[in-house]
Amino acid sequence: MIDDDEDVLLAAKMLLKKHNYQVIIEKNPNKIPFLLNNDVYDVILLDMNFSKDTTSGKEGFEWLAKIKERDSQAVVIMITAFGDVEMAVRALKEGATDFILKPWQNEKLIATISTAIKLKRSYNEVDKLRKAKQMLEEQISQPFRDIIGSSPAMKEVYDLIDRVAGTDANVLILGENGTGKELVARAIHQKSLRKDNSFVAVDMGAITETLFESELFGHKKGAFTDAREDRPGRFELANDGTLFLDEIGNLSLNLQSKLLNALQSRRVTRVGANTSVEVNIRLICATNMPIEQMVKDGRFRQDLLYRINTVEIRIPPLSERVDDIPMLANHFLDYYARKYHKDILSITPEAMTKLKKYAWPGNVRELQHSLERAVIMADSQTLQESDFLFSRKGDTTMNPDTLNLDEVEKAAVVKALQLHNGNISKAADELGLTRASLYRRMEKYGL
Repeated sequence: MIDDDEDVLLAAKMLLKKHNYQVIIEKNPNKIPFLLNNDVYDVILLDMNFSKDTTSGKEGFEWLAKIKERDSQAVVIMITAFGDVEMAVRALKEGATDFILKPWQNEKLIATISTAIKLKRSYNEVDKLRKAKQMLEEQISQPFRDIIGSSPAMKEVYDLIDRVAGTDANVLILGENGTGKELVARAIHQKSLRKDNSFVAVDMGAITETLFESELFGHKKGAFTDAREDRPGRFELANDGTLFLDEIGNLSLNLQSKLLNALQSRRVTRVGANTSVEVNIRLICATNMPIEQMVKDGRFRQDLLYRINTVEIRIPPLSERVDDIPMLANHFLDYYARKYHKDILSITPEAMTKLKKYAWPGNVRELQHSLERAVIMADSQTLQESDFLFSRKGDTTMNPDTLNLDEVEKAAVVKALQLHNGNISKAADELGLTRASLYRRMEKYGL
């Protein structure tokens, strides 16, 4: 509440505290920007007349405009002892939520604030739903959301999905890069009782130490330099739904501790906030790293591992499900033929044999990229053996005597990935590349 009359401020504060409202009062309107930077308010009670004049409401309208400029969804109730219908109408047109005359009736003030708080909460809910919808649309737009395969190895995976989906048990998915761990997580969500709520995926390997809390727990406007608006974290966006934490093995011990605390308390606190928010999520995690060995080596918290792997699902590499390659290849062929408007109908038996004999170190993702490249480059309606440019034995090494720059670069990428057990973030650091640059080179060389 901002008013230049200290008696009015104290009277209002005493009244509102009796109704369990937390009230901040301020005499000087010039401190409004500071107050807005340091906290978030459900309702702002703003006097219309300060020291410059006592009746026109000019200062109040100026401050209303500044508040709405900073936060278009701010809920502002204008207060004045010199109001009329015309002034009230103008206040509402310029963004005020309501208008109260001094001296007010206590019941009227409480009722007005209660209504305003409900409006603010509806704004917050709409904003949260908008962000969740945007994230959901981005995820839905990704191709190949369904798991494909009928091999015995995949049937075991399907059986585990069916057994665990109907529960709220935390699931840990293990598997090499490119095996489809996120697809399994989505399948569990779609078969669960939470299927009508959000599925929120987070790549833990792409989150820096400094942004971890902001990304997962959210932040308040002004909490740090780039915090230009209040933002819910992934935990809040996944409330009543499923939170999928990919590459969880990449977290430092410090971040593991923060994550464990949130999972145990089932509450999160936005960066810059003073209060926590209760969250109700179903947790699914995934990693391509030897997490049991990491626990033995002291690189991963045992109590966190117990928390996240009530049920463990291992996704087999493509080399262990060779019988699924024709089904996958034809699926990708159909998708990319339509995407690139190519009249390609089939893959020759010789080409399919080549695909089945290749070792696929990059798993299904490498197969997908190989089909995309082949469709783009093909000149006929049938993909030939020559349209797939990789070693028949899946050998990704190079001749040590070669001076071919592409081969040298490819070998460096392969070596870095092997050195760090497929960890994209660490391999990129080793090569002096960004994650995006490394992904482009992996795609270029079919890795």
